[in-house]
Amino acid sequence: MLKSFAPVINENTVQIIVGTMPGEASLKAGQYYAYKHNKFWQIIFDVFADGNIPGGYGDKINVLLSNATGLWDALAYCKRKGSLDKNIICEKPNDFKSLLKKYPKVKKLIFNGQKANKYFVKYFGYVKGIEYVVMPSTSPANASKNYRDKLALWEQTLKAEK
Repeated sequence: MLKSFAPVINENTVQIIVGTMPGEASLKAGQYYAYKHNKFWQIIFDVFADGNIPGGYGDKINVLLSNATGLWDALAYCKRKGSLDKNIICEKPNDFKSLLKKYPKVKKLIFNGQKANKYFVKYFGYVKGIEYVVMPSTSPANASKNYRDKLALWEQTLKAEK
């Protein structure tokens, strides 16, 4: 069974980016979005830090949190061959109900791809007072949009009135 990471969140968080489950490279590194071809961190730093990507993982997390943005995965556990979401079986959700109760300032969930949204809605439905936004996945497996198009959509959502 694969196990996800703890949430990245603090008392000032108003929006959470929701992934599905860390891939092999991320699990091995113990860091969200560690696969070098995933564009997640590049998008975050193009939006929040003029494209300047810090080297350390802690610095990356601080940029998210200093922009009132959290990070967690829809799933706490699953079985999966490889890193593709389509291979997920025997999943168990993270406890978003408790998380949202503990952090009442959160008003928006930004799903990094369709599968993250699918699993979240499967287990939690639609939470009253929370906006749901499904974004194109930052994964290299999602080639339906080029980087510039993904960046424009992510920027519009991440910087929308919080």
